[in-house]
Order: sequence, then C-alpha cells, then structure tokens
Amino acid sequence: MSIGRTILLKMAKSPFLNRQATQRSFVKRATRRFMPGEAPEDALRAAQLLKAEGRGTVFTKLGENLTSLADADAVRDHYLGFLDQLAASGLDGHVSIKPTQLGLDLSFDQCQTHLFTLAAKSESIGKVFWIDMEDSSYVDRTLALYRAVKSRHPRVGVCLQAYLRRTTADLESLLSITPIIRLVKGAYAEPADVAFPVKADTDRAFFDLADRMLQAAAGGFCLPVLGTHDIHLIDRLVARAKAHGVTDKQFEIHMLYGIRDADQRRLRSDGHTVKTLISYGSAWYKWYMRRLAERPANVWFVVRSMMG
Repeated sequence: MSIGRTILLKMAKSPFLNRQATQRSFVKRATRRFMPGEAPEDALRAAQLLKAEGRGTVFTKLGENLTSLADADAVRDHYLGFLDQLAASGLDGHVSIKPTQLGLDLSFDQCQTHLFTLAAKSESIGKVFWIDMEDSSYVDRTLALYRAVKSRHPRVGVCLQAYLRRTTADLESLLSITPIIRLVKGAYAEPADVAFPVKADTDRAFFDLADRMLQAAAGGFCLPVLGTHDIHLIDRLVARAKAHGVTDKQFEIHMLYGIRDADQRRLRSDGHTVKTLISYGSAWYKWYMRRLAERPANVWFVVRSMMG
C-alpha cells in the first residue's frame, strides 16, 4: 500500500479532521466530483440525466457505525421513504446499504430485521437490494446477514472485496445460493495478513475472482457485477465473458458517479449493462477520504486545504 493511501485512510478515522472538513466550503465543493449533492433529490435528479444515456443507478445514503438503535430505525425509515420515491421516479434504480448503518455494531438481530424489511420493500417494487461490505472485521456477520436475507428475497446482492485473502473461499461458499455479487478491489486499511498490500496482487485476485463468477454465470449460478474503474481489467473480463458464453445481460458493470464518465458511456454504447453508484447525505467524510485514497497523487491540494 502506498504511503499516500495509508495516510489518507488513517485520516478517514480522525474525528477532528471530520469536523474540519465538513465545516469548510472548499472541501464540500470538492466532494461534488463524487456526489451531486447531499439531498436525496440531488441524487434522483442526477440519476434522471444518466437514465437518458441508458445507465441505471445504485443509491446509498452515506453513514456508518451508528451508535444508537434509534438512529438505525431512522435510517430504515429513510430508505422506506426513498424506495417510494424511487418507485415513482421510473428509474432503473436500486439501493445499497452498510449493515453498520442499520445498527450492526449494536444488535445483529435488529440489523437483520431492518434488512428483511428493506429487502421486502425493494422486492415489492422490482428492485435489487444491495448489502454493502465494510472492513474485514464485519465480513462474517455481513455474509451471515446476506444468506439470511437472500433465503427470503432472491433479488438481494452483496459486495465482496478482492484484496481480502479470504474472498476466494467466501465466493465459493456463496455460489450454492445463486448470489448476486458486486466485486470491488477494497478501500479499507487492512493488515498484510488479511489483505494483499501490493496493488498487482489485488488486480490479479480481482481478475481471477471475476473470471470464476463469469464461469458460474454461464451456468446460471451467479449474477456478477464488476465494480471497478480499471478499464484495462474490465476489457479483459469482457473478453472472458465472451469466452465463457456469457451475454451482456448476464453481468453488469458498476462505477462511481463522477469517475470515468466517458468510459461508462462507451461501455453502455457497446451494449453492456452499466450502473452508476450515486451517494448522498451529510455523513460523507469517511467515504470521501476513501475515494481520495484510491488516487492519492491527485488530491494533495484537498488535504492541504483540510489541514491549513
């Protein structure tokens, strides 16, 4: 892991820097590269523009590691209302949520109940409900939640992180339940015995895992989602999909709002299913710092502004 990435991920955990960043208008303006605004209406308006280009969307209200079960209840209620908005919008839109935003740090059972509620609501309006992945300490609990929710609601997806050494085994264990999986590289600071510290190893793992998912997709046992902005990697995997006899409708490509927009349009025009992940909400600091850590060489001006 590069020094710049390490520093930025440590900064993401700082309450002091969180307060400083969220009070500075310059930093707020800088976040607009990755999110159209803090209000859900901002996200929905941006999604309408993407719809005109044939792109779908996945929405997430930013926030994690809640410390109150009442706050988790409020997040559940927010998403229930947002799903009503989504149903009325006519968008090919879906939602993704972190389990700690539904109280996983406080109560596994309550978090699971909230996930059941939201998955049922999502299913009722014909949407895929996504359970996001957090750092490695949450993987076992998140996968247990995923299995439980998917046993009741088939259109539920989960995120796996290629840089974790355990992910090959996790993927194999999930294939028996015909999973929907968004594969990403991983954006949390992890020790070397847990995650690959070298980018080339993560890239290799991503390719191998995605290729395995595409093999499963050929038999109808998985819906793979390639969650990466690495265009070279995507192009290689598109070729692998063709080699496995997997059609453009049997896998998806997901990228973040504001990143590689031209490539997203090109992939869509090539016939691929492309969805753009749009985030909103005021709790953007940790998420934003992880986005910066993905390309630290380009963001030192933002860091200096936060520190100055």
